Amino acid sequence: MSGHSKWNNIKRKKGKADAERGHLFTKFSREIAVAVKAGGPNIDGNFQLKNIVAKAKAANIPNDNIMRAIKNAAGSDSTNYDSKVYEGYGVGGVAVIVECLTDNANRTAGDVRHIFDKCGGNMGASGCVSFMFNRQGVLVIDSANVADEEELMMQALDAGAEDFQMEEDMYEITTDPDSFDGVREALANAGYEFESAEVAMVPSTYTTLDDPEMIAKMEKMLDMFDENDDVQNVYHNWDMPEVEDED
Repeated sequence: MSGHSKWNNIKRKKGKADAERGHLFTKFSREIAVAVKAGGPNIDGNFQLKNIVAKAKAANIPNDNIMRAIKNAAGSDSTNYDSKVYEGYGVGGVAVIVECLTDNANRTAGDVRHIFDKCGGNMGASGCVSFMFNRQGVLVIDSANVADEEELMMQALDAGAEDFQMEEDMYEITTDPDSFDGVREALANAGYEFESAEVAMVPSTYTTLDDPEMIAKMEKMLDMFDENDDVQNVYHNWDMPEVEDED
């Protein structure tokens, strides 16, 4: 099985999550609110909510916090969030997709455009970079928690996974978006724990930055997006240098 590693970017997001747990929970709370309003608070009966809860657990959000967010969304919290997607380029032609949940689209669009501009990039029209990405399920498992690599691979493929590969000390399993929930549940029921489990926009090609100033600007852009509460996910095709994703 082959393919470019997704763990480099996922690891960076996990590192940010570990450092800013409360900030990350704010983002998950918005996703939970949207899912509850659309399909109700029953996790087993709400496919969208079920996937968000699984993703929150994979990010080490405490179960009590998750259940509290579901209860708040089903109760008096009347805030409505709209989904917005912005596309553009960072320095060196790096393609960037920014997914947001916002209660003020004008504010969010202005903030996203400001971040692009401030970090040497530019926000483009819808569709300007999304053609370079494919939506895929991505599950990452620490190899230290796997007793038998071949058994894990067979279980993943039998459950419907498309690809299986080893990257550094992690196993990466990719799926079609429609198969993601079934693969995740099958592996979870088999006792595996995930470092990350989500449906993501995975680039088909990658861009390398060699100039230190460009690398610094791209890092700053990603940090600024991470710090914005309206931004839920940022996908890009920067082939990040290994030194940038060390813990």
